[in-house]
Amino acid sequence: MFCKTFHATHPDMMDSVTNDELRSRYLVQGMFRDGEINLNYSHNERFVIGGVVPGAAAIALPAQTEPASAAGRPFLERREMAAVNIGGDGAITVDGQRFAMKNKECLYVPMGSQTVEFEGQGARFYLASLPAHKTLPIKHITLDQANPLARGDLQNSNQRTIYQLVIPGVCDSAQLLLGLTVLDEGSVWNTMPPHLHDRRSEIYLYFELPTEADRVMHYMGEPDEMRHLVIANEEAVISPPWSIHMGSGTKNYAFIWAMGGENLDYTDMNVLDICQLK
Repeated sequence: MFCKTFHATHPDMMDSVTNDELRSRYLVQGMFRDGEINLNYSHNERFVIGGVVPGAAAIALPAQTEPASAAGRPFLERREMAAVNIGGDGAITVDGQRFAMKNKECLYVPMGSQTVEFEGQGARFYLASLPAHKTLPIKHITLDQANPLARGDLQNSNQRTIYQLVIPGVCDSAQLLLGLTVLDEGSVWNTMPPHLHDRRSEIYLYFELPTEADRVMHYMGEPDEMRHLVIANEEAVISPPWSIHMGSGTKNYAFIWAMGGENLDYTDMNVLDICQLK
């Protein structure tokens, strides 16, 4: 059912790790393949992330295959999910209710949903799912309905707009927080200074890198033991609670951030001074 399972890690496991081992533990690749749905499982908060590229035919969210006792049950039996379209026009149908999905629009799909189908030639859906303890209303969220936060400036190469999509006041959820950040032309830093979430894990999906040659340098690890990953378009990186997360690209880009943990407080973070990093 899952292309890859990512295990939770201790910061000591970063000691002497090779670059390939670092990529294997935290970098999620190959999610967006024509005509496929590809899901990955992370033991950090029991996240599931993946991509759907419907192409000419609709693709359904698969039923559970494990454990054996749950085989055949709906994938969202005990989960909630957000789907963001990062491609052309498409649609998502949930239990017979169809939602037209334009670029950068989000659909929150609640726990207990039975069938979810994706369609649209040129559509590319990013999925982020977490365990849930209650059922909430399904909601289609456009950028106009999101909560926008203007941050940074061109002088510091980090002028950007944070669109909060699945967050209290915009869309209720059990534990998922999700948003989309778009950097202005001339800006490359996605956050500065970096921060830590001791009580939640976060996953970044980088997309809209202008060319195949462009990359994001994603910085991670403990503040005084920093490492980096070189990330291509439409790849994601898992940030454990002990790891900072920030990045700088060769050009401006966009990214989707998804968080899960013990509360829904977006501001619950430990902001670091750049001088603390090494």
